[in-house]
Amino acid sequence: MVGITRRAAGEHVDANGVWDLLQNMGKMTVLSLCFLLCADLLQVAVGYLTVTIEPLLPVVVGDTVTLKCNFKTDGRLREIVWYRVTDGGTIKQKIFTYDAMFNTNYSHMEDYRRREDLVYQSTVRLPEVRISDNGPYECHVGIYDRATREKVVLASGNVFLTVMSPPNNISVVAENTPAPFSRYQAQNLTLVCIAKGGKPAPSVYFKRDGELIEVISYVSPTVGYEGGGPASVRGARPLISRDLDDTKLRKSLSLLGPDGRPGRLNTETPGRSYMARQPGQEPSPATETIPETVVSREFPRWVQSTDPLYYFSNTQIPQSDGSVLVQAKLTWTLNPQLDNDALFSCEITHPALSMPMQTEVILAAPKGPKLMITPTRAKVGDTVRITVQGFQNEVFPEPLFTWTRVGSRLLDGSTERDGKELVLERVPAELNGSMYRCTAQNPLGSTDTHIRLIVFDGAPGLHKLGLICLPLILTVTVELT
Repeated sequence: MVGITRRAAGEHVDANGVWDLLQNMGKMTVLSLCFLLCADLLQVAVGYLTVTIEPLLPVVVGDTVTLKCNFKTDGRLREIVWYRVTDGGTIKQKIFTYDAMFNTNYSHMEDYRRREDLVYQSTVRLPEVRISDNGPYECHVGIYDRATREKVVLASGNVFLTVMSPPNNISVVAENTPAPFSRYQAQNLTLVCIAKGGKPAPSVYFKRDGELIEVISYVSPTVGYEGGGPASVRGARPLISRDLDDTKLRKSLSLLGPDGRPGRLNTETPGRSYMARQPGQEPSPATETIPETVVSREFPRWVQSTDPLYYFSNTQIPQSDGSVLVQAKLTWTLNPQLDNDALFSCEITHPALSMPMQTEVILAAPKGPKLMITPTRAKVGDTVRITVQGFQNEVFPEPLFTWTRVGSRLLDGSTERDGKELVLERVPAELNGSMYRCTAQNPLGSTDTHIRLIVFDGAPGLHKLGLICLPLILTVTVELT
């Protein structure tokens, strides 16, 4: 026999080997044909069933969603069951069933509004979807086994429903306020933009006077806007410190008290006024000392030479209802002379919003607090309340209020008292004519307002009552005569 060469493998085989190979291939072909024939016969006995669910685009809370379960089969339908899958697939909640045997359908939802409505045998409509409807859904279809007519053959398909929710609330607050005003040292200001109710989390950005702010992002070490103040930013990247020059330092030292602490910048009595005196220029006892006049509204004695650097952080906190609480922080070194009356806005964008949401604040130092005394005619022994009723302007951030008595201590013996209201209980006659000072301040500036307390004695009131009663007595006497 002539040898045959296998070019592909480069091997040499004889004719007997080729004959054996052909016989094996014939056996395999017969087995394959038998397998396919059996599978075809099995399919005829059982029937085929394929289930597919049309994919869904993200929807917004309140929309109506239609879940369509498409299936193909040559068997007889037994039932269609819809499930809502929760807890990562461990729990399947049956929401609707179609029973083909009795041509009936059942709702398995406990909601009395019957939120699921079977439109067709393979379609379920969910009206007014909520965030809680977000998640996977499964459609299970069952057909009868052709061979036994008792067994049910099952097939299923699944789809994920994404429910979006636009933010329903946006606000801007100042962190760590109310806070005092600093005259001699630069301080940071942090604005916190809070967006609630969004799913997924919205995008947040800040603007100043309508212009987008270029920011430096950093990771905030704390969750939530309370307690994560400017110290956290300093830890991430220290802000630039600006030392005072000699001229400003000498001017600042002139405002320090005898104990080395900064004096209050307000109009004091001559005995409480602190002035810088050069050696040999001490006033003589015969010379009248005129107190230094200081503008009531205060601004810092330091000046920034460059534009500030804005630091930005974004914290997302999942909520129990499925939404995300977003807290975006903007921190910079405050310059009251430039930042006063500046308009800062927080804007958010979200896939469920057709246009951005916006809220804005205007940074402003307090001007002209309006004070009111109650009662208007205070008498000895009354409880007097001096209250701040408002300002001549819109103040932001929230101001800090401090009360003092000019030239003396308060009624309770303290030197000052914080709060929007000063309460003087059982005022004595000695407080008549006393002057009280309300200092309102925020990081942008400080202002003082004075009010004088007039206390009336009870005796003059009795004399006045006697003068009123005397004509009445005389009138009665004349009529009797």
